Amino acid sequence: MKEKTVFICQSCGYRSPKWMGRCPGCGEWNSLVEEVEEASPLEASFPPSEPVLYKDIKELARPRITIGIEDFNKVLGGGIVAGSVVLVGGEPGIGKSTLLLQVSRDLAALGESVLYVSGEESLEQVKLRGARLGLGDGPLYLLAETNLERLLAHADKLRPGAIIVDSIQTVFSSKLSSSPGTISQVREAANQVFRFAKANEIPAFLIGHITKDGTLAGPKTLEHIVDVVLLFEGERDHSHRVLRALKNRFGPVSELAVFEMTGAGLRSILNPSAFFLRERQRGEPGSAVVCTVKGTRPLLVEVQALVSSTLFTGNPRRMSIGVDHYRTSMLLALVEKKLGYSFAGEDIYINVAGGMTIEEPAADLGVVAAVVSSVKNIPLPREMAFFGEVGLSGEIRSVSQPLARVKEAHALGFTTVVMPVGSLDAVDRKDLPPVECLDAATVKQALHHCF
Repeated sequence: MKEKTVFICQSCGYRSPKWMGRCPGCGEWNSLVEEVEEASPLEASFPPSEPVLYKDIKELARPRITIGIEDFNKVLGGGIVAGSVVLVGGEPGIGKSTLLLQVSRDLAALGESVLYVSGEESLEQVKLRGARLGLGDGPLYLLAETNLERLLAHADKLRPGAIIVDSIQTVFSSKLSSSPGTISQVREAANQVFRFAKANEIPAFLIGHITKDGTLAGPKTLEHIVDVVLLFEGERDHSHRVLRALKNRFGPVSELAVFEMTGAGLRSILNPSAFFLRERQRGEPGSAVVCTVKGTRPLLVEVQALVSSTLFTGNPRRMSIGVDHYRTSMLLALVEKKLGYSFAGEDIYINVAGGMTIEEPAADLGVVAAVVSSVKNIPLPREMAFFGEVGLSGEIRSVSQPLARVKEAHALGFTTVVMPVGSLDAVDRKDLPPVECLDAATVKQALHHCF
C-alpha cells in the first residue's frame, strides 16, 4: 500500500497536499517539507483518565522548588513548580545550555536528582562546561540520547527530581517515520515529555531553537503544550543576557532577569540600572536617561541620539537600534512639525546603550529629548531622567508605575525627573522620594524644563 504524504510548513504547521515555494499560512519561503501522514501513537501510549471531584484533588506536597538563582525563581513566579514543563528558547550560543546546567547544579545541591539529556553534545563536552561552572558531586545524571522512547525509559527507571532536554528539536520518536526536527516529531516529543512530567509530578525543561525572525522553531502548538515559555536573549557583542517570560501558567508573564556572562557562567545582575549606566559619559549632547519598566522591574537606560549633516541631501539616513524604527520616525516627524526643527539634510542615529531593547512607549519623551539635545549641541542635565508617552499632537500621556520609576531614579542618584502631568497626579505625594518631579503636559513644556 502506497504511503500517503503531505507537505507541512516547519514554521507554522500549515498542511498542503502539494509542495509550494511559499507557505500560505505564515509567508515563509521554502519551509514546506514532505512528511508521511500517520496517526499519532499518543492515545495508545497513555491510558484514559477519569474525572475527579474538585474537593478530592490533593494539593502538591511541594508546590515550588527554589534554587540559588533568585532572578530565575522570580521569572518563574517564585520557583520551579512540580510537574511543570518549561520551554527555554534563544539563539545559538546565547547561553541556554549554560543556564540550565547551572539550574541542574543548584537542584543537585539541594539533593534533587537531575537527568540532563544532551542531544547535541557529547557527555565529555557537557562535563567540560560543568567543570567551568563548578558542578559538585550532587546527583546529576548525564545522558547522551535522542531516541524519545529510550529517554523516557531511563527517566521512568531513575525517577529524577527534574528532567532537562537539550534540545527538543533533536529528539525523535521511533514510532514516527519522519526525520528529527520536523513538526510531527517535535510535537510528539513535547507531548510525551509533557504527559510524563504531569503523571509523575517531575518538572521538565526543554531547550528550543530560534528561527531567523526570532520566534521559537517548531509548531506553534509547542508553545501551547508547555506551561512556561522563557526567552533568553542578548547581543553577542555584550556580556549581559536577559531572561523574560512569554507565557507562565504559574505566575506573571511580565518578570525579567538580567545576567552577565562570565568565565564561570552566568551571574545575576542585582542592579541592572547601574550596570547599563556605568559607562555613561558626562556632559555629552544627545544623551538622555529613560525610566523604563521591564515586567515589574524598573530600569534606567541611556538613549543616545546623533544628528549630523548628511552627504546625500536627497536621502538622509534614519537608523534606530533598541527602539522601534517606525515609532522613532513618528517622533522625528512630530519634532519637525511641533518644534520647528528641520531634518531634511540631517542623518539621525538613535541607539539604546548597552544593547538593551525598549518596547514600551514610555521612552518617547527620552528619545525626543536626546534628539533635540543633539540638534542644539547642548547636553541635558546629567541628574535628569525622563519618561512619558508622546502623542501625535505633542501631548505627553501618562504611563504605568510612575512611582516605581521615580524611586529607581532616586536610588541611582538622579535629582530630577521629567514626567507626564497625569502620572504625577496619580501618585500620592507622600510616597514620592526626595526628587524634583517636573510635570509636563506637552513636549514644549518638557523641553523648557531641560534647556
